[in-house]
Amino acid sequence: MNRISRISILALAISLATSAQAQEQLEDDVIVVTAQRDNETEVVNGGSAGVLGDKPAEGLPFAIRSYDESLILNQQPRSLGDVLENDPTIRTTYGFGNASEQFVIRGFTLFGDDVGLNGLYGITPRQLVAPELFESVQVLNGASAFLNGAAPGGSGLGGSVNLQLKRAGNADLNRVTVSASANSHFGGSFDVARRFGENGEWGVRLNAAYRDGETSIDREDRRTQVVGGAIDYNNGPLRAALDLAFQNMRIDALRPKVTVGSATIPAVPDGDANYAQDFTYTEMRDVFGTLGIEYDLAENALAYFRAGARDGREEGIYGGITVLDAETGAANGTALFVPRTDNNEAVEAGIRAKLGEAITHEFNFGGNASWQVNRNAYDFRYGPGFAGYATNIYDTPQVDLPSSTLVGGDLVDPFPIARTRLWSAFASDTIGVMEERLQVTAGLRLQSINMKSYSYFGGELTTEYDESAVTPVIGVVLKPFDGLSLYGNRIEALQQGPTAPLDLALVSNPGEALAPRKSLQYEVGGKLALGSVFVGLGAYRLERPGEGVLADGSFGYLGDQRHQGIEFTINGDLTPSLRLIGGAALTDAELVSGNDVPGVPEYTANADVEWDLGFVPGMTITARAVHTGPQWVDAANTLELDSWTRIDLGARYVFVAGEAPVTLRLSVDNIVNEKYWASAFDAFSAALLQGTPRTFKASISAEF
Repeated sequence: MNRISRISILALAISLATSAQAQEQLEDDVIVVTAQRDNETEVVNGGSAGVLGDKPAEGLPFAIRSYDESLILNQQPRSLGDVLENDPTIRTTYGFGNASEQFVIRGFTLFGDDVGLNGLYGITPRQLVAPELFESVQVLNGASAFLNGAAPGGSGLGGSVNLQLKRAGNADLNRVTVSASANSHFGGSFDVARRFGENGEWGVRLNAAYRDGETSIDREDRRTQVVGGAIDYNNGPLRAALDLAFQNMRIDALRPKVTVGSATIPAVPDGDANYAQDFTYTEMRDVFGTLGIEYDLAENALAYFRAGARDGREEGIYGGITVLDAETGAANGTALFVPRTDNNEAVEAGIRAKLGEAITHEFNFGGNASWQVNRNAYDFRYGPGFAGYATNIYDTPQVDLPSSTLVGGDLVDPFPIARTRLWSAFASDTIGVMEERLQVTAGLRLQSINMKSYSYFGGELTTEYDESAVTPVIGVVLKPFDGLSLYGNRIEALQQGPTAPLDLALVSNPGEALAPRKSLQYEVGGKLALGSVFVGLGAYRLERPGEGVLADGSFGYLGDQRHQGIEFTINGDLTPSLRLIGGAALTDAELVSGNDVPGVPEYTANADVEWDLGFVPGMTITARAVHTGPQWVDAANTLELDSWTRIDLGARYVFVAGEAPVTLRLSVDNIVNEKYWASAFDAFSAALLQGTPRTFKASISAEF
């Protein structure tokens, strides 16, 4: 072989090697770009509108949006409240003494008990919800009793939240994630999905997560275990899905809310300070699931059925703390032991049909029902004479668990304390004219609430009410041109009455359930799509009877509350590499006395930005600002919290390992370690929830 031939062969080999290397690099670049796009945090402008079905936001006379599972994966939230922090119209607080998340929407509370699951009430785990199980968190602002029926816990007047469990998509999925956060909280998860059958009609998805360790709050330890599975079928006119899930959560030494028993508000302790006692804990176990079936009766009509059930068990020693001297932090502490079980079932069925051409009618007929049995007991551990124990929020001593003062119910095997049965029938017609640029929805729901309360001392029936009411709705949507939607609604609601707290120190009638109450909402607004940016603006007025502590010390209705405000939301791609989720809300919530409702901020605002760095392939920078305005602490409006702002920063980076995309995520919540009282919202007393300190989070996910 001559020298020229050898050079030619060598050049050919180099050319082939270079070409192969370039092809491999091109394939890696495609994987990185695809994975980075799939990781984009997204808000879907639409969601489940209850009996009206899944609808885009612009077609509804209500404000609705959905946060998808990419947000959950990217932000590594530890609870549903962390997810809803992204919504500028919602703020999160806790219930009395424990980690029972409550959400403040339009100045009204939404209990964790009243968060929907696949469109059904009473099936979601109460108190705390682990977000890893869900592919969508859907928020609807305003009264929604016609759309979903009355919430069994009696809350949700200002808005509703519906969770959609994960199901298999069109593409196979294999994802493994390992995570860590301060102080020493570690976890891992996996998520697998497949479709089977000749046309992919069968889908299976299985996901699980485990997290455990100390949080960024000193001595506060959280453990979470979840497993979810779904089987769905989609072929021809029939669609069906079975979703099953398990959740077990335990929190030790939860930093409690602080009741203000002094004439001034105490200074905020250090961000990681924990004034809880080591004997406090909460443990919750839930098994729950739903079955959904849809059948196309014709091209323009379908029948649907869904059912769900939940078995919940929980117990805990909850800590209460009341500051007596704001300057020194001296306080009185108490403890309360509560075992509880819940057995809930829910069903819904209906027919939806669309008729007409020049003038269209979309009819909805159906009904739903739910049954709930709550068994619980209590043990006030206040020590001799209900005295409690001495403590301090700035320098907290650890004490022994106080002795029992008063026991209600059977602590070993609690008997029923409340039985609730709700049923309703509904009918509506959405009329569309001018090629459906004008749509008018009118509907009626006959709602019935039956509630039985039983004595903790013997189990005999103490109160019962069986109330029914017809609650109408009328909504209008006008689309003057493509991209713009104007809307208005008038809606009434019947709610189960609230229950007095289980604390003799707060009320003289602990555990008593009040009669149902009706409310009325008016709302107008508009939605505008500018390319891939979606903007919403709405104004509302809500009225309903308000609850609280009466002059005689009992828990009851105080008179009508009036809430009104303006909400602005925006989300979408400002540029191909820059995304925004944000907005603001102004809220004027007024008690019957004319004073402002405590715990309701005058204004709130959020801005969540993601930027894909084009000059560093695979790199995305994230930033979030959460701002909450002033809020009154007490009903007399003598104590007020300052406004606060929290800044979160983060980044994620996608690279290729073999042929698998790998995503590294790093974020810091409250990066300046701002100390602040986050919320003063409490139905029973002037109580403060301290904001979370600086928290580092990191995770690595691989898909293969």
